[in-house]
Amino acid sequence: MREVEIKLKVKLDESNVPQEIHWVSDDPPSKGNYASTKGFFLSLFDEKSLETLKIDLWTAKMELGEMNRLCYYALKGMSNSYYNATKNEKHANDIARFTQYFGEETGVLIKAPESPKET
Repeated sequence: MREVEIKLKVKLDESNVPQEIHWVSDDPPSKGNYASTKGFFLSLFDEKSLETLKIDLWTAKMELGEMNRLCYYALKGMSNSYYNATKNEKHANDIARFTQYFGEETGVLIKAPESPKET
Protein backbone atom coordinates (compact mmCIF):
# COMPACT_ATOMS: atom_id res chain seq x y z
CA MET A 1 0.00 0.00 0.00
CA ARG A 2 1.22 3.51 -0.69
CA GLU A 3 0.19 6.97 0.40
CA VAL A 4 -0.17 10.03 -1.82
CA GLU A 5 -0.50 13.59 -0.57
CA ILE A 6 -2.37 16.38 -2.35
CA LYS A 7 -1.86 19.96 -1.13
CA LEU A 8 -3.68 23.18 -1.95
CA LYS A 9 -2.36 26.69 -1.29
CA VAL A 10 -4.73 29.65 -1.56
CA LYS A 11 -3.62 33.29 -1.42
CA LEU A 12 -6.44 35.51 -0.15
CA ASP A 13 -6.80 39.27 -0.33
CA GLU A 14 -7.88 41.40 2.64
CA SER A 15 -11.54 40.46 1.94
CA ASN A 16 -10.69 36.74 1.87
CA VAL A 17 -11.26 36.51 -1.88
CA PRO A 18 -8.91 33.97 -3.50
CA GLN A 19 -6.30 35.69 -5.65
CA GLU A 20 -4.11 32.67 -6.41
CA ILE A 21 -4.58 28.93 -6.07
CA HIS A 22 -1.76 26.39 -6.39
CA TRP A 23 -1.84 22.63 -5.94
CA VAL A 24 0.67 19.82 -5.81
CA SER A 25 0.59 16.03 -5.65
CA ASP A 26 3.15 13.27 -5.41
CA ASP A 27 1.57 11.69 -8.52
CA PRO A 28 1.15 12.99 -12.07
CA PRO A 29 0.33 15.42 -13.44
CA SER A 30 2.12 17.71 -10.97
CA LYS A 31 4.75 15.19 -9.76
CA GLY A 32 5.79 17.35 -6.83
CA ASN A 33 5.75 20.70 -8.66
CA TYR A 34 3.13 23.26 -7.66
CA ALA A 35 0.75 24.09 -10.49
CA SER A 36 -1.46 27.15 -10.76
CA THR A 37 -5.22 26.95 -11.23
CA LYS A 38 -8.03 29.48 -11.31
CA GLY A 39 -10.56 27.27 -9.54
CA PHE A 40 -11.56 23.89 -8.19
CA PHE A 41 -14.49 21.95 -6.80
CA LEU A 42 -13.76 19.46 -4.02
CA SER A 43 -16.49 17.13 -2.75
CA LEU A 44 -15.92 14.74 0.12
CA PHE A 45 -18.46 12.14 1.23
CA ASP A 46 -18.95 12.17 5.00
CA GLU A 47 -19.51 8.62 6.26
CA LYS A 48 -21.31 9.74 9.41
CA SER A 49 -23.75 12.31 8.05
CA LEU A 50 -24.01 10.63 4.61
CA GLU A 51 -23.74 14.09 3.06
CA THR A 52 -21.19 15.80 0.88
CA LEU A 53 -18.76 18.29 2.33
CA LYS A 54 -17.73 20.79 -0.33
CA ILE A 55 -15.03 23.32 -0.94
CA ASP A 56 -15.55 25.33 -4.11
CA LEU A 57 -13.00 28.08 -4.75
CA TRP A 58 -12.10 30.24 -7.71
CA THR A 59 -9.88 33.25 -8.10
CA ALA A 60 -11.00 36.77 -8.87
CA LYS A 61 -9.25 36.31 -12.25
CA MET A 62 -11.52 33.48 -13.38
CA GLU A 63 -13.69 34.60 -16.26
CA LEU A 64 -17.29 33.52 -16.91
CA GLY A 65 -16.32 31.37 -19.90
CA GLU A 66 -13.68 29.61 -17.80
CA MET A 67 -16.23 28.93 -15.05
CA ASN A 68 -18.60 27.52 -17.66
CA ARG A 69 -15.81 25.18 -18.84
CA LEU A 70 -14.94 24.18 -15.27
CA CYS A 71 -18.58 23.29 -14.58
CA TYR A 72 -19.00 21.49 -17.92
CA TYR A 73 -15.95 19.27 -17.39
CA ALA A 74 -16.85 18.66 -13.73
CA LEU A 75 -20.31 17.46 -14.83
CA LYS A 76 -18.80 15.34 -17.62
CA GLY A 77 -16.40 13.77 -15.14
CA MET A 78 -19.24 13.16 -12.70
CA SER A 79 -21.18 11.27 -15.36
CA ASN A 80 -18.15 9.09 -16.12
CA SER A 81 -17.31 8.52 -12.44
CA TYR A 82 -20.90 7.67 -11.60
CA TYR A 83 -21.04 5.08 -14.39
CA ASN A 84 -17.65 3.58 -13.44
CA ALA A 85 -18.74 3.26 -9.80
CA THR A 86 -22.29 1.98 -10.35
CA LYS A 87 -22.54 0.68 -13.94
CA ASN A 88 -25.93 2.42 -13.95
CA GLU A 89 -26.08 3.41 -17.59
CA LYS A 90 -29.50 5.09 -17.42
CA HIS A 91 -28.61 7.59 -14.71
CA ALA A 92 -25.11 8.16 -16.09
CA ASN A 93 -26.73 8.99 -19.44
CA ASP A 94 -29.17 11.35 -17.69
CA ILE A 95 -26.21 13.27 -16.25
CA ALA A 96 -24.47 13.18 -19.65
CA ARG A 97 -27.57 14.58 -21.42
CA PHE A 98 -27.77 17.46 -18.97
CA THR A 99 -24.03 18.02 -19.38
CA GLN A 100 -24.47 18.23 -23.17
CA TYR A 101 -27.34 20.71 -22.72
CA PHE A 102 -25.32 22.78 -20.24
CA GLY A 103 -22.32 22.83 -22.58
CA GLU A 104 -24.42 23.99 -25.52
CA GLU A 105 -26.36 26.61 -23.54
CA THR A 106 -23.21 28.14 -22.03
CA GLY A 107 -21.29 28.14 -25.32
CA VAL A 108 -18.69 25.61 -24.20
CA LEU A 109 -19.95 23.35 -27.01
CA ILE A 110 -21.30 24.35 -30.39
CA LYS A 111 -24.96 23.45 -30.69
CA ALA A 112 -25.73 20.83 -33.30
CA PRO A 113 -27.96 22.27 -36.01
CA GLU A 114 -31.57 21.24 -35.69
CA SER A 115 -32.86 19.00 -38.41
CA PRO A 116 -35.70 20.43 -40.48
CA LYS A 117 -39.15 19.48 -39.28
CA GLU A 118 -41.26 17.38 -41.58
CA THR A 119 -44.61 18.80 -42.61
